[in-house]
Amino acid sequence: MALPITVINPDSLSGEKERLLKGEIIVALSRLPEGVTGVEGQIFIAAPPKKVWEVLTDYNNHKYFVPNVIDSGIISDNGIEKVMFEKGKTRMFIFQKEVYIKMKVWGEHLTRLNFQQITGNFKVYQGEWILVDYLQGTGTFLTYKAEVKPDFYAPQFAVRNVQHRDCPLMMLAMKKQAESNNVKTLPSDKE
Repeated sequence: MALPITVINPDSLSGEKERLLKGEIIVALSRLPEGVTGVEGQIFIAAPPKKVWEVLTDYNNHKYFVPNVIDSGIISDNGIEKVMFEKGKTRMFIFQKEVYIKMKVWGEHLTRLNFQQITGNFKVYQGEWILVDYLQGTGTFLTYKAEVKPDFYAPQFAVRNVQHRDCPLMMLAMKKQAESNNVKTLPSDKE
């Protein structure tokens, strides 16, 4: 039995999808219980899910293209889940702080990538990346969902401000890298 294939028809897109296709990055923040901040970011990437997945899981190179990441890499990989780390810097008002996170990542190839802190500078840091194929490989709707609570004192409004500023920068970096990698692998017109 064949599984049904869902293809998004641009004529029936919601207003949100239309905004994403026009290049907008959508970020929504929420207050969750116990001082946790919910973050959801969405972006459209003109590259197939395979290219987006390659960028998301390129942990050894995030330090080269994701803003505020100063070091990153894979610690272990058992074939089902990976343990990776990122060291970054964040700015709140006039203060700058370095943060470290070691997390496990796992998921469903090309569709969902889950992450959860093992150790680091957060009481709560977990979430997922969701990839939705658009028109059979011509693009990807990428969604980032996270729950965040630092392990150091920071008022919730400050955490929300940092997430509101940094989430679009991170998503735009993923977009630029995936689209750049996609262009490198497209056949030329001369072939």
